[in-house]
Amino acid sequence: MAGVNAVLNENVEYMNDVSVGFDVVIVCTSNEFQADFWQTRLEGGRGTVMTANSVVLAVDEDWSDGGAGNALGTFYAYQKACRKAASFGHPADLLTSASSVAIYHTAGKGTRLAPLPGAENNNKPGVKLPALVNIGGELRPLTILESVIKQTGVYGPCRKGRLSVFWGDQVFIPSISPTYEPAHHADILVALGDMVSKQEWEDKGYDKYGLIAVNTSNQAAQVEKVSYDTATRLLASFGDIKSVGTSLGSFSVTKELLDVFLEGFSEELSTKTGKLDSDPHLWMPLSVGENEYVELMGQKDVGAEESRAHYKRVQKMMSSFDMGEKGLFGAVDVGGSACWWDYGQLKWYQKYCLRLRDSDDEAQLMRKFYDIPLGTQASSVGASVDTMSCVSKCNIASGCITGSVLMDVDAECVEADGAILVGVSAGGKVVAPKGAIVYNVTAPGDLILTEKDVQVGVFNTKGAMKLMRSASDVDGGKAWKKVVSGNEESFETIYKANLTTDVSLVETASRAKHDEIRVERKKKSLILGLPPLVVAGAAVALGAAILFAVMKDGERALSDGVSGNDAGKAPWGQSLLAVARGGTSKLSEMKNRRRDGVAKAAPVSATRQHQGSSLRSNTRIELPK
Repeated sequence: MAGVNAVLNENVEYMNDVSVGFDVVIVCTSNEFQADFWQTRLEGGRGTVMTANSVVLAVDEDWSDGGAGNALGTFYAYQKACRKAASFGHPADLLTSASSVAIYHTAGKGTRLAPLPGAENNNKPGVKLPALVNIGGELRPLTILESVIKQTGVYGPCRKGRLSVFWGDQVFIPSISPTYEPAHHADILVALGDMVSKQEWEDKGYDKYGLIAVNTSNQAAQVEKVSYDTATRLLASFGDIKSVGTSLGSFSVTKELLDVFLEGFSEELSTKTGKLDSDPHLWMPLSVGENEYVELMGQKDVGAEESRAHYKRVQKMMSSFDMGEKGLFGAVDVGGSACWWDYGQLKWYQKYCLRLRDSDDEAQLMRKFYDIPLGTQASSVGASVDTMSCVSKCNIASGCITGSVLMDVDAECVEADGAILVGVSAGGKVVAPKGAIVYNVTAPGDLILTEKDVQVGVFNTKGAMKLMRSASDVDGGKAWKKVVSGNEESFETIYKANLTTDVSLVETASRAKHDEIRVERKKKSLILGLPPLVVAGAAVALGAAILFAVMKDGERALSDGVSGNDAGKAPWGQSLLAVARGGTSKLSEMKNRRRDGVAKAAPVSATRQHQGSSLRSNTRIELPK
């Protein structure tokens, strides 16, 4: 185990090396607004989550209803990125023998992560983790996508001339070296282990996953969610199976194979129609026999005629393909002890965020990867923080924080126990007990949660926030269309309302709202933090200044022949004028003289009138800073 831990730590150090990564980073998003957001965000993150020289190309999948699927979606995103690169002055063909290109798929509703994606206005990969990243010289909360780009960059140096494809919501740390010599035109990441018995197959739950089997010739075959008996029967002609494992789904292809697919699926790509996924529509027809393929697809309720037609189509594409010295389809092992942190569900988001506070080897590895210490980091905290909490970029005056993870929290007082707080601004107290999650929420006063409460803020472009609630044990996928936890709308309604939202504008507006709450709290804290005598003195001085202004204006008003009623219309109001008149003998005497006709109104120049107005508007007390 010590050897495995050493390899895991070496791999994390490699991932933290900012000189390591892909030459081209392509992000495929759901709409143009998200593409614009990630283009700007990731360009600002060069030299932190990717190399300083990486080319960033964010594109949107403007496909027909239902999406392209991750196979056609990959090919379409690559073509669209090539066109965008040309518009930036880069070569139109991004993939050469000297370059490595990675695509990150981020599209999807994120139903099972709800309500967090709603707080990012459907920008699911923008969900923030309790870690920091330097964006344009400013420390900001790290997003899920940025953590994935940072982690997967270790495959860049050994994949020159290949297009790599990753999913934007899972981080994995291989327990073997990520550096390898690609031996196949297509390969897929797998947690491989020795071929197992029927009982072990069932114990490991292999019948619930997409599986990759590898024979003694190191060729791979893809099967999905099948029993041990079915798998061995379907793969009988495949040869002796030496290893098997669950697929991570991420794959890479050579430029030669990519060109075959681009040509073979050109009709769908040009018309933006159809939906094809990599596992059932690429790797399975490339790695198993026709009859076996038809049977496997039948388990997906796909008819035999359709399956046979697709199988023959793929085989025809490959009929004239020259594989050279490489095999067709292989597996890239990530090791049987690899760490896999999947943030695609709310319960997993909570699980892996809270893992940061633990003391075991994996938790230490996680803190090393995210560069998060136990205790406080880049924070000003007057609250007590135990040794099992992580508090980063926080400004908290008082409270008690135990077994919790906080990122970018600004509040007068925080009482958190076993909770997660990310992007929270409160003018008063925040109470977050066990299982609570608070995300992107502003509150001018107190923010009180109960156990397992989930509260997120959904902002619009004007900076107005709608509070959405859930519970940490609610599956957003199952509750997607339901109204839960006292909300006025379902998660689906929020999703639909944000389909055309400019996420960049919302981010600017929401940050301004957070800043507003924080500045106001700071002002109050400055006043409350002054010694009592200073506060009392300031109050007396303020009162004296107001009284002085009233007296001077009252004198001018009376000497100018302004009636008492008209004078009372001044900004300082009738009540202050009455107090001033009743409390000063001079004004009383002037009032009597005016009533007796002794005093006559004297003309006042326009300049003097302006000076008097200026005096009133500029009279104020500067409190100590």
